[in-house]
Amino acid sequence: MAGRKKPLVVITRKLPDPVETRMRELFDARLNVEDRPMTQPELVAAVREADVLVPTVTDRIDAALIEQAGENLKLIANYGTGVDNVDVTAAAKRGIAVTNTPNVLTEDTADMTMALMLAVPRRLTEGANVLETNGKWAGWSPTWMLGRRIWGKRLGIVGMGRIGTAVARRAKAFGLSIHYHNRHRVAPATEDALEATYWESLDQMLARMDIISVNCPSTPATFHLLSARRLALMQPTAYLVNTARGDIIDEDALVKMLETGKLAGAGLDVFEQEPAVNPKLVKLAAKGKVVILPHMGSATIEGRIDMGEKVIINIRTFFDGHRPPDRVLPSRV
Repeated sequence: MAGRKKPLVVITRKLPDPVETRMRELFDARLNVEDRPMTQPELVAAVREADVLVPTVTDRIDAALIEQAGENLKLIANYGTGVDNVDVTAAAKRGIAVTNTPNVLTEDTADMTMALMLAVPRRLTEGANVLETNGKWAGWSPTWMLGRRIWGKRLGIVGMGRIGTAVARRAKAFGLSIHYHNRHRVAPATEDALEATYWESLDQMLARMDIISVNCPSTPATFHLLSARRLALMQPTAYLVNTARGDIIDEDALVKMLETGKLAGAGLDVFEQEPAVNPKLVKLAAKGKVVILPHMGSATIEGRIDMGEKVIINIRTFFDGHRPPDRVLPSRV
């Protein structure tokens, strides 16, 4: 881009130092040094002025905001794998391209899914809390702090994409039997390698699994995919893990099932009203019924830097006059 004016790139949150440094080298990058979420007026000012907006999952880039964009705004380079925070259709109508950062958080998210899959049945946070609260315990006992074995149990994966498949690889190594529901059946070679069983009916799969892992994207079609009716199909001894998006599960219905013992437990890294967390879930966590984490699934240094590098490549490619490698097109659903 030598000899040309650098595009003004407004970044809504603080990114890892190596990413910000590179952005400053390549672009007229306006950083968020305080790492404070932008207010709505600040976002409006940003889209009116910027050539490129780099939002994150916490920024709601809806049609009303996009309607106020200035003529200079040509690219929304989302710092995130999903784009459920961006109205891609509204952007397309204004001639604004949208990109994301896929394929860099698969292993990190799968690791966290597996961690929750272990933490809930084996009561890891409960055990840690005993020592953190008291600094001691009565000593080993044959019947104290008993959890459930995961070896030999059936895992049902909702969404067998990149992350779901990575979860399946890990779970198989832990002795779980792999089952999955997906819009499309995966390749026979993948099924064979994982010894996975495909369920065309989500309802039937839910009723038969010991653990359910939610790994599908958030779309209008997956909103409350695990509805009250579907959650009620699960066995009372089953566990539910969600590292995808909170609105895929009817959270109120989940809370009621946990409160009444109709579900053994849950591990949640995402919530329906993020960053707010249902107070009832907090109470259930204190009772050991659920493990809750503050959206940490992709929170590794390596992953965050990889995301930033993807954003930079998308911006450079776009302003070099080429199609960005990670462009997101409006859904036809």
